Amino acid sequence: QVQLVESGGGLVQAGGSLRLSCAASGRTFSTYPMGWFRQAPGKEREFVAGLSRSGGTPSYADSVKGRFTISRDNAKNTGYLQMNSLKPEDTAVYYCAAARSVVTTTPSNYIYWGQGTQVTVSS
Repeated sequence: QVQLVESGGGLVQAGGSLRLSCAASGRTFSTYPMGWFRQAPGKEREFVAGLSRSGGTPSYADSVKGRFTISRDNAKNTGYLQMNSLKPEDTAVYYCAAARSVVTTTPSNYIYWGQGTQVTVSS
C-alpha cells in the first residue's frame, strides 16, 4: 500500500509557475513508475506526465511538452511536477499516481492515487 499526498497547488497568473510535490508513504516509492494527471470540471481525467522508477525517460502530453517537467527523488519518496508558462487551460485538479508496472496514459493502469491539488491559472 502506498499513500500519496499532493501539495503546491494554488492560484497563479498566466505565464507564471508552480511546483507540485507528491509525498509518498508506505511501500517504497521507487518500486512504482509515477504519473501526473489532471481533471478540469466537466472533463475526463487526462494524462499530463509520467516517469519510470529510476527517473529516466519522462513522457509528456503534447499540451504540456516544453512547459512542464516531471522528476522524482526516490531517497525522499517524493515526486515533482514543475509547471512553467502556465495557461488558463491548465486550470484543473492535479493528481499524482503510482502505476502498476509501466508508465501509460490510461488512468486505470495506476493503482494508487493522491487526493489532488487545485491549480487555477487566471488570464
